[in-house]
Amino acid sequence: MNKDLMRVSIMMRRDQHDDLQKMGVNVSGYIRDLIDDRLSNHIIMINVGEDTKKIYDQIISHSGEHDRELEPYLREALRNMLAEKIKQMQQLQKTFKD
Repeated sequence: MNKDLMRVSIMMRRDQHDDLQKMGVNVSGYIRDLIDDRLSNHIIMINVGEDTKKIYDQIISHSGEHDRELEPYLREALRNMLAEKIKQMQQLQKTFKD
């Protein structure tokens, strides 16, 4: 077990536990993510489609990974999006006549 982790006991309603189990959620990972989000001064919340959420859950939530491990990939996606937006704006600029 990772030295940075500690074991704690929590109480939750049975229906909450049952719902999380049906969803395949790793409860420990989910709680760690919620705590990280609560304690962080740098939070991004985005709405995504159902398929993207399922992929996220499989890769991050269910595997014990952390959101911070996603950050380099998010930065790369944002860099690519910015490059595309710059190209679009340059094309728009060409349509203006002096």
